Amino acid sequence: MIRKSVAAVALAAVVPVASAKTVSMCVFDVIGVNGDLYNMVKDYALEMKAHGVDFELKPYTDEGVAVGDFNAGQCDAVAATDIRTRPFNRFTGSISAVGALPTYDDLKTLLATLAQPKAAPLMKENGYEVLGIVPVGAGYLFVNDRSIDTAGELAGKRMATLDYQKDAIHMVNYIKATVVPSDITNFAGKFNNGSVDTAYAPAFAYEALELYKGIGKEGGVVDYPLAQLTMQVIARDDVLPDAKAQTAREVAWGMFPQAMNLISGQEAAIPDEKWVKIPEKDIQGYQEMFRQNRLEMRDGLNGAPDVYHPKMLGLLSKIRCASNPASSECTAGNRE
Repeated sequence: MIRKSVAAVALAAVVPVASAKTVSMCVFDVIGVNGDLYNMVKDYALEMKAHGVDFELKPYTDEGVAVGDFNAGQCDAVAATDIRTRPFNRFTGSISAVGALPTYDDLKTLLATLAQPKAAPLMKENGYEVLGIVPVGAGYLFVNDRSIDTAGELAGKRMATLDYQKDAIHMVNYIKATVVPSDITNFAGKFNNGSVDTAYAPAFAYEALELYKGIGKEGGVVDYPLAQLTMQVIARDDVLPDAKAQTAREVAWGMFPQAMNLISGQEAAIPDEKWVKIPEKDIQGYQEMFRQNRLEMRDGLNGAPDVYHPKMLGLLSKIRCASNPASSECTAGNRE
């Protein structure tokens, strides 16, 4: 009897571990295992363990290598920025559409919507599934001369541009700035050594990538969000059953407050005098310019790449108009 009891206890201890689904994940954080993004994914993995999924994390400081290893089958899933994961899901990859989400409240509404079970079909595309979306902060324009505070002032300036981000390249060409092809591992160095005049990044880069060096005494951070960047967890469609995948997305949504606390701290760490304010009258013009560019990049017009998903742009438009119904775009004939 005692032997049977001991065996039963031992079996009970073993069963949850043996039945847990093990999923390897390539995780990008430019800082590595000490970075905030990597630690957030660790928290996500810890939570998912309680739901029977054991993520084995593999850190990468080069996002291209992380996605490449995922493509090569070295990992079952990958956690990377939506700019890199866009090819796996064009719908969620369009969250960072230029100028489409001007506030974090709008972003919160969007991510709450996408975490609902009825949005699950949109999380699957081309044999891949989105297992979670977490904000990493709005992308801001960093400049080495604070007089560069209008689209017109950007004409002729050298801008570090991710060479795989087609929408950014289109925008840079549109405002007649000069594309300086870069990647996430070297854009900060180019800005800091003066090889480029401007670069765009979330606030975390001010300290973590030392962009304050490139700003120097004359530059600043333009206080207008160009895009809302997110980290997305992508897996092959057969890695988790549908119910577990939905749980994973809800776990990621539950981390929104944690992510926003982090982002708020990073933005507060930029000294007030380094922010470059834009007049309200100019903001309306920028919003319309971004909207026209989104339409071009939805439909592939005027030489633009067709990178944005129409359904996501429509959803983002509804969210903007719900929070700002007086906006002229809400009655425009070509509303997204």
